Amino acid sequence: MTTEQHDGAVRSSPATWVAAQAELYESSGGTKGTTQLGVPCLLLDYVGRRSGARRRTVLMYGRDGDDYLVVGSNGGSDSHPLWYLNLLDGPEVDVRVGTERFPALAETLTPEEKERVWPHLVEVFPRYAAYRAKTGRDIPVVRLRRR
Repeated sequence: MTTEQHDGAVRSSPATWVAAQAELYESSGGTKGTTQLGVPCLLLDYVGRRSGARRRTVLMYGRDGDDYLVVGSNGGSDSHPLWYLNLLDGPEVDVRVGTERFPALAETLTPEEKERVWPHLVEVFPRYAAYRAKTGRDIPVVRLRRR
């Protein structure tokens, strides 16, 4: 899989602030890969499950060994973020962390794995704890493992 769809375009999020952050990340060569709060971010390119289009979003991440962990919090909403639903259908993704790009496989953690890494993720972004308390939905944690 490549980071480009058949027409050469990767579509950024329709959310203006996400698209702007992705553009800044790319235009800086990966050197501006944090949120305004200083939380590290990565770019995730995936295939839309309905459109088949290449899509891109910006996600905060934690680490578990060599793997990257992203949280499908959707701000504590009662619905999963669209990027997560797309990963369920198409787990082969492309990732950019800083100046490095690599293909990865996305895998939802088991409840036991999630409980093990959750304290680290809350340390990275404390609002995850409030998001989890806000919703009855099981917030997924996804491991991005290099292919």
